[in-house]
Amino acid sequence: RWSQEQLVLDKWFALQAQSSRADALGRVQALMEHADFSLTNPNRVRSLIGAFAVGNPLRFHAADGSGYDFLADRIIELDPLNPQIASRLVRTMSSWRRYDEGRRALMQSELERIRDSDGLSKDVLEIVSKSLEE
Repeated sequence: RWSQEQLVLDKWFALQAQSSRADALGRVQALMEHADFSLTNPNRVRSLIGAFAVGNPLRFHAADGSGYDFLADRIIELDPLNPQIASRLVRTMSSWRRYDEGRRALMQSELERIRDSDGLSKDVLEIVSKSLEE
C-alpha cells in the first residue's frame, strides 16, 4: 500500500509533467534522474511519463516531434522491464491518424521505430502493429 508521502510524490511528478512551460519536456527528462524516480516503479512511470504523454497535449504534441521521440525512447526502454506499462504508453500514439499531416508523419515514424526494435514484447508489438495497420 502506498504511503501518503508516495502519493504526494506521484502527484508532484504528474504536475511537473503537465506543465505548459516551454521547458516541460526538458523538466520531465531531468526528473527521470530524480532519486525518487525509477523506470521499475510503475506508479512513477505513470505519474511522470504517462502524465506528460496523456496530460500535456501542448508539449507532447510539439510540432518538432520531440514529445513523440521521447515517448518512443521510453517505450523501447521500458518494454523489457514492464511490457504492460510500455503497451499502455504506446496507446498514446495509436490515434496518430487524427492529427495534422506533420504530426501524423512524426508519430507514424516513431511507431515504426518502436515496431522495428529488437526483442519487442508481444504486448507492445501487437498494439503498434494494429495502430499502423488501421
